[in-house]
Amino acid sequence: MTVISVIGLGAVGASYAVRIAEAQPDAELRVVAAGERGERLRSEGVVVNGLRHDLSVVDPSVRVPPADLVVVAVTCHHLQAAIKELAHHVGPDTIVLSLLNGITSEEQLSEAFPEAYVPLAVAVGIDAVRDVEGVHYSTLGWVEFGDPGPDRGDDATRLASLLEAAGLPYVLQADMRRALWWKFLVNVGVNQVSALLEAPYALVQQPGPARDLMVAAQREVVAVARASGVDLAEADIDRFLGVLETLGPGNYTSMAQDALAHRRTEVDQFAGQVVELGHRHDVPTPVNDVLLQAFLAKHQLWGVA
Repeated sequence: MTVISVIGLGAVGASYAVRIAEAQPDAELRVVAAGERGERLRSEGVVVNGLRHDLSVVDPSVRVPPADLVVVAVTCHHLQAAIKELAHHVGPDTIVLSLLNGITSEEQLSEAFPEAYVPLAVAVGIDAVRDVEGVHYSTLGWVEFGDPGPDRGDDATRLASLLEAAGLPYVLQADMRRALWWKFLVNVGVNQVSALLEAPYALVQQPGPARDLMVAAQREVVAVARASGVDLAEADIDRFLGVLETLGPGNYTSMAQDALAHRRTEVDQFAGQVVELGHRHDVPTPVNDVLLQAFLAKHQLWGVA
């Protein structure tokens, strides 16, 4: 029997967990959650697209056999805590699939679980939103992943089989580092601008100042990517604009949802990373400089710095 553990039931994590439960009812699906959060999930379940689902919730302290697949869907600033909570779920044959934003989570997971297979991966095209009524999405998108090394072909094939059985669309990328950076370009633009303006996708789906600001932030990603040896180009921004048209106009990015709730955002992983790379490679990043300071000021205002 296939065993899948999921940690992080935000909008993306809940959507994926429910899809797995629906597509593979004979699998053992474990949601890793501690304390009050775990108790809430046990008593209230999780609501996705208007339907309640009661999933098996396992406290991190409980010793369980390692999973075949671990899906990590926490926010970046919760990753280190999640790594500790996954200690009993990861073994030599476990695949650890990171759905986090940014370009650094796989490195941290590989350092924590050197025995496991941690491919480079991104979730693309999902427009899931979490609000007081639960989680809802118009499109689930797909997972892109690729090998971090030349000797992991069998593991990549195994992950493809697991995703197919779990009902999760996927693409096996030949150049996953470039794909990871493309998703980074997407998030630096749309996540940050939508969060700054606390606006849904509709605002950047049409020409205007918000879309111009988004593209300006993304052009800085192209510049630091090229300085880092990654061949991004203006065409990659155009590709994203095509994907953007498919997303629900009334839905919000994860970072906009955090801003609306006055939660700490992932600006360190977006503008912060762009600014750091700009300094390292002597590439100007004025738009992301301002975005970084704007969100740090918001954190101060909200008392979540």
